[in-house]
This record gives sequence, C-alpha cells and structure tokens, in this order.
Amino acid sequence: MSAEGSTDRVKGKAKEAVGKVTGNDRLKASGKADQAKGTAKDAISGDK
Repeated sequence: MSAEGSTDRVKGKAKEAVGKVTGNDRLKASGKADQAKGTAKDAISGDK
C-alpha cells in the first residue's frame, strides 16, 4: 500500500463515519470518494 493511498482511505473512513453519525450525506459521500481515491492510488502504484 502506498502511504498516500492509505492516508486517503483512513481519512475517508473517518469522514464517512462522522457523516453517518451527524446525518450529513455530503460528508458521508466525500468520505466514500476519499476511500475510492486511496484505492485508486494504491492500484496505480501496483499495491493491493
């Protein structure tokens, strides 16, 4: 895993969790997008 990808995925999970707790759909969606970005960065770097 790349450090950048891992950071984006952790940040995304945190945002998604806060969005769920607060009922903020925009924050929840932003978290999911960050997680996808992290996964994509890992895929590009050849990591799983």
